[in-house]
Amino acid sequence: MTPATHPTVDAATDATRVDAAARVSQPPVGLLYRSFRRTTDVVVSFVGLVCSLPLFLVVAAIIATSSRGPVFFSQERVGLDGKRFLVVKFRTMRQGTDREVLTDPAAYEAYVANGYKLGEDDPRITRIGRWLRKTSLDELPQLVNVLAGQMSVVGVRPLVPDEFAARAPSDRALYVRLRPGLTGLWQIAGRSSLTPANRIELDREYLRAPSIRHDLAILCKTPAALSRTQEAH
Repeated sequence: MTPATHPTVDAATDATRVDAAARVSQPPVGLLYRSFRRTTDVVVSFVGLVCSLPLFLVVAAIIATSSRGPVFFSQERVGLDGKRFLVVKFRTMRQGTDREVLTDPAAYEAYVANGYKLGEDDPRITRIGRWLRKTSLDELPQLVNVLAGQMSVVGVRPLVPDEFAARAPSDRALYVRLRPGLTGLWQIAGRSSLTPANRIELDREYLRAPSIRHDLAILCKTPAALSRTQEAH
């Protein structure tokens, strides 16, 4: 099979490198705000992991008995200051789907057009995986990423390197200012029903004026957004 043509980044220069001038032009994020975010992240992620342990075990058991493959799925994402990390999710796809998408030109084109996500009706998503995506329970293991300091509770969507590299230098400079989040403006504004252009604009809106008040407002609106399962896939 002919490999798909998609953006790649030379390992020597690093995909997460951003335009230096663009980064310098961004105002610094205040110490008080950074401290608030990290304190919130540690408390929420620790309490969340402890309280959701029974749910973790139930979901893990269902995945393990309903389809072949590991319970968890990890994928490289770009984080604070352009550093890469492995985001952890419950597996929602058939084993090996990630490799299929990258090697099949048609599948990769559809994946990019959908904002670097599989479409709602993609047959590679398992039956239980479809439900996990609708409820966002597939993202529950990301609490581990939050506790580890790789993500925050509130932030922008964690981007895969190809999606990050495809953005404009000014957008990349904004993105690396803060850790990506479990929830954010994209979550409360429409989730998967948003177009890629909408998601980029929401990321810009959030990153240009981050604040404690804004983060608290997003947190308060997240439960209602999660209940609107028709917006997710």
